[in-house]
Amino acid sequence: MDDKQARFEGRLDSVTVAEEEAGGRLDRVLAAHVTALSRTRLKALVLAGRVAIGGRTIRDPGHRVNAGDRLTVMVPPPEEAAPQAEAIPLAIVHEDDDLIVIDKPKGLVVHPAAGNRTGTLVNALIAHCGASLSGIGGVKRPGIVHRLDKDTTGLMVVAKNDRAHRALAAQFADHGRSGPLERAYLAFVWGVPDRPRGTIDKPLGRHPQARERMTVREDGRTAVTHYEVLERYLGTDGAPVASLLLCRLMTGRTHQIRVHLASIGHPLLGDHVYGGGFRTKAALLAEPAQAALAGLGRQALHAHILGVEHPISGQYLVYRSQLPADLDFLRKALRGTNQRAAR
Repeated sequence: MDDKQARFEGRLDSVTVAEEEAGGRLDRVLAAHVTALSRTRLKALVLAGRVAIGGRTIRDPGHRVNAGDRLTVMVPPPEEAAPQAEAIPLAIVHEDDDLIVIDKPKGLVVHPAAGNRTGTLVNALIAHCGASLSGIGGVKRPGIVHRLDKDTTGLMVVAKNDRAHRALAAQFADHGRSGPLERAYLAFVWGVPDRPRGTIDKPLGRHPQARERMTVREDGRTAVTHYEVLERYLGTDGAPVASLLLCRLMTGRTHQIRVHLASIGHPLLGDHVYGGGFRTKAALLAEPAQAALAGLGRQALHAHILGVEHPISGQYLVYRSQLPADLDFLRKALRGTNQRAAR
């Protein structure tokens, strides 16, 4: 052990390169052996001079290794996450040593950002999980592998260690194309789609002027949403005015469901960003439904189903979250209009 390693206060991991690994990239060989760390983190350690071969520091992640090389990784102690722990109540659906599934309420921002430095889900997770979450997935987003908008309610899964984070992130990056990942949302929209089932396949990107918004654009990223009409609601004139859809994501773009549904003329109820032009339609609702919508104060979207493969055991986990009180109240009010029309 050299002087640098002797003075090091973190953890030392050693790997001996096998014959069949000869000629491989340093970061890839390390990732195959040091499974508790992601390849991205291992690459960062190489660049930081924390990896040595036979006592010689190597700073090139693409360095080709030889059979018999002894690789040493100096893993520093986890850095304290910049966000502070806050005692914010969490609705925990499932928790084990590797992950936690929560039912996110409306108004809760997922991670700190400009304008929301405190009071976020990350602050609550740090308080609940303690040191096991610190430094995972980035300082500002420990454990976060996917997000929900501030005012979208429902199910989220969070990684509690680096190995789980890497496995869950891979599932979300694959979007269920080759694995069991499932994400389904309940969406209350204006109008009723022409078909009971359909697919919206439109690329999404940043709006050229309003950068906080997303829009359909030819040079955007692929985005696919499947939908199914579950319920239809009548207006005071007896004609369909709104509907409840089940939306399944095949990709995970920012504001995907909101933009996709608006693009086919069926924006979410309560979505003033993408459905502002539909506000006058509220006059077609019966008074109880108008009141329920006015009191909603958010887009009518709920993450209803979440299915993932457990990152360690491989077991398929599926969870369902029923509508929160505000959306359930809206649903009952909309159904009430149907009942009055049927009399």
